[in-house]
Amino acid sequence: MPDREVQTIRDLIYYQYAKIIAKSAFGPDAKAKSYGFIKATFRELKNDEKKWSEILREDRQFVEMEKQCIYCGSTSGLSWEHIVPRSLHINERCPTCDRIQGIHNQIWACRTCNSRKGTKGLYHFYDELYPDESTSDIIPELLEKKYLKTIYYCHQCNGTLDSNCGGKKLSVLDLDLCVEGEA
Repeated sequence: MPDREVQTIRDLIYYQYAKIIAKSAFGPDAKAKSYGFIKATFRELKNDEKKWSEILREDRQFVEMEKQCIYCGSTSGLSWEHIVPRSLHINERCPTCDRIQGIHNQIWACRTCNSRKGTKGLYHFYDELYPDESTSDIIPELLEKKYLKTIYYCHQCNGTLDSNCGGKKLSVLDLDLCVEGEA
């Protein structure tokens, strides 16, 4: 569950990204042991004192990674998987948007996982696969960073970055719903 300072979609994206930075710096237990670092990083991102890297960095990491399914590790039956569903059509620009249609939003997935994910957003898919686990603890870092940067631009394009999704307490599951206007 996000921190109480998380009030908008932009905040939620930055908070998730701050947790990734902490995990990268302090290891898998960072969420429990480095809460102060997460809060400080979140505030720096929110206040524009810290910037995240351009998505090109993740694209380069993707090119260098072993060719295997990002979800299950299989090396057979691989195809391109759009992390943010390619079917997302929040406005007339989506079908030609490089952020949605291009390499920034793609990762390797086996046919089974690609089909199973379908049009679900990343957190919904992981919540379905692992209902008893915290999704942010099991999503591969590269996948989550590419997703957060892509969905950020979707919300920016849609004008929903500063949405509070109707004033409810936000969760990562809202990142897709609020951009589609379903929440």
